Amino acid sequence: MTKLSGGTQVKSGYFWHLEHWSIEPVRQDGQVLPGGARDQYLRVPTAAAMVLAPLMGAAFVMFMPFIAIYLAVNAAAQPVLRIFRRQAAELAATVSPGWQPGEAHFTGTRVERQEEEKGPAAEAAGQESLEDLAREIERRRQA
Repeated sequence: MTKLSGGTQVKSGYFWHLEHWSIEPVRQDGQVLPGGARDQYLRVPTAAAMVLAPLMGAAFVMFMPFIAIYLAVNAAAQPVLRIFRRQAAELAATVSPGWQPGEAHFTGTRVERQEEEKGPAAEAAGQESLEDLAREIERRRQA
């Protein structure tokens, strides 16, 4: 069984198109196989064509309901999946961290570290400066 390309002159007989799974009959010697150079055919003996054609039809009839069910489920699921994909993308955008290149947060964010560095001593120093400011205001008012 040699592979023949489309556009080749052949003797009469039956030729099986490998890509489309169809049998092409050639009625006269010297006719050209349909299709281009990319189409591949196998010469099939007449007895094999008589057995092969009904088997291909039976396979199509048996698998057609499964193909139809798959296409119907796929068509019904696509809009639902599109909604979930869009909502997942929106959720991912809202929960993604505020990342800045070159900045690492192994010990917390910059603001948290500054508050920790201040601590109670910074609060006491802030209170003392407020008291100093209040004394300065009183002194200037009296003068």
